[in-house]
Amino acid sequence: MNKKGFAALAGATALSLLGAAAADAGGFNRGAADTDILFEQGNFNARTSITVVSPERKIISGPSNVGHDYADTYVMPSLAAKFRISDNLSCAGTIANAYGAASSFDSPRLTVPSVPGAQGKLEETFTVMEYGATCAVGFDLQKGRVSFLGGAFVEDFDYDLTVGAINPLAPDGFVTALTSELSGTAWGWRAGVAYEIPEIALRGQLLYRSGTKIEADGYGNLLGTRLGAGGEGKLPQSVEAKFQTGIAPGWLAYGSVKWTDWSVNKTLTLDVGNGALQTQNEYYWRDGWTVMGGIGHSFTDKISGTAFLMWDRGVSTGHDLYGDVVTLGTGLIMKDQFGGELRLGGGVSHVGSVKETKTTGLYAVGNGWSFSGLAGYSMKW
Repeated sequence: MNKKGFAALAGATALSLLGAAAADAGGFNRGAADTDILFEQGNFNARTSITVVSPERKIISGPSNVGHDYADTYVMPSLAAKFRISDNLSCAGTIANAYGAASSFDSPRLTVPSVPGAQGKLEETFTVMEYGATCAVGFDLQKGRVSFLGGAFVEDFDYDLTVGAINPLAPDGFVTALTSELSGTAWGWRAGVAYEIPEIALRGQLLYRSGTKIEADGYGNLLGTRLGAGGEGKLPQSVEAKFQTGIAPGWLAYGSVKWTDWSVNKTLTLDVGNGALQTQNEYYWRDGWTVMGGIGHSFTDKISGTAFLMWDRGVSTGHDLYGDVVTLGTGLIMKDQFGGELRLGGGVSHVGSVKETKTTGLYAVGNGWSFSGLAGYSMKW
């Protein structure tokens, strides 16, 4: 490969970040820590992005809310900064919205017929922000370079729930029966190994992220009475294999396979008033698999683009409504006169239909579409 072709290809090696961040993944997955910044050239690197995702999940059958799209739009921030400490050691700090879910309903989401006193969710939101630090120790081989990665992270968990009760005398036909706010933290770790041949932009990487157990505390307002509340649940471990390589001057192919241990997510339990009210979300998910592949190309020394396709296997086993997601996306990187890079990405996802078969409500959602957009900026010194 000639020098000109290598220079163009080197500028495309960051395109896989756009492919990962612009997609709408299944389960509770949202963003991932940008540990790939550890492999960027430079003594100090920083990049940040905002991704907006607008999913569609319209109820087509069930005891209530038929025809309603209950999935809320959400925003995912990402920030990463890398410091090159020596020729063989680099460390990075990362912030990412690792997990989350947000739903709202026109009326209580009932699991029984609409009779006075029947209760159901009106709004439910949880967000998990991850704050991490990861280091890479690299060693040059006779050909290529091997790196060992390790680090830790803390998850900041926030959960809000509003429950309504059917009341035909109320203006909207229901009243608020419960509001609850919980928060908590959990620690985890990640480790991995990578092999690179920079001359052809080749890198293979295997990265493990540990699972965590969330134990949250807060309060609940039950029929006007403020009470202490608590909740607990588990978030999964995961293993991801990623690969990229130059295939021609200015061209890059990349792909990844990720396994997520969603089968640990069996229930989310909420206790208000030390037993005064107990509710439980039942999931009993199967493990998740996410497969992605894409192509990147440097059109000029300053402009590069990518296109990718991603499939995420639905994790539902009949207790809820998380089906398959297939995403097609594109990304663009534009270098500016100051040495930075503006990054833009977008994706459109087909969200598969799915129905409950093991609950009392027996809700179903039809096929739908999800749209996502990303804007970010990176710099190095």
